[in-house]
Amino acid sequence: MTIDNTSSNSFWEDSIYASGKQLNLYPYDSVVSFVYRSYPTEKPRNEVSILEIGCGAGNNLWFIAREGFNAVGIDISPTAISIAKERFNNENLEADLRIGSFFKLPWGDETMDMCIDRCSTACVGLSDQLRAIQEVKRVLKPGGLFFFNGYSNEHTSAKHGNQWEDGRIGNIKKGTLQGVDGIGFLSRRFTNLLFEDGWEVVEMQEKNLVDLLQAEKSTHSELLLILRKL
Repeated sequence: MTIDNTSSNSFWEDSIYASGKQLNLYPYDSVVSFVYRSYPTEKPRNEVSILEIGCGAGNNLWFIAREGFNAVGIDISPTAISIAKERFNNENLEADLRIGSFFKLPWGDETMDMCIDRCSTACVGLSDQLRAIQEVKRVLKPGGLFFFNGYSNEHTSAKHGNQWEDGRIGNIKKGTLQGVDGIGFLSRRFTNLLFEDGWEVVEMQEKNLVDLLQAEKSTHSELLLILRKL
């Protein structure tokens, strides 16, 4: 079964954002921690450009803009970007928000100080994930930092679905990602492959949350990496 990204894009636009799902208001704590710990303090905040790929309705960028940084984001969903723009306008916040693909970012080489991927490239296969990460590397300034958040293959949902040809798991039947179609789960080896060329790994963590109330143990497992462009 060959999977193209058109079906994945349609899923996020039609089944998620246009249906009013995952329109998060507030930032993820891991993103807040990354920004506060890692931004270049020698520069004024309004000169620090922070890009989020797969930004959805802009919950993380809302925090970034409120803190005075130059917020930049891209998402494949027109609905998500429209909702984000309306929120930013209503709150008099500025951000450069674009509809588009993280395979071809519409910004020049070495223009971003920091970049965030909070599980957005988990929605494509491994080879396409590598393409997206190469684009991130292109737009990051030398020494710029990349916060990568993905799903580990220790996740319960990784073991309860159908594997597609590109390595993603579809028709997920169990775990916290039940009902989501086309998710990539990374082993340590594949994670290393994604970042073996032109990156310094600053931090690498695996975060496991185990539901102890279920009769059958369920684990939500994420990878959190901070990488520096060489």
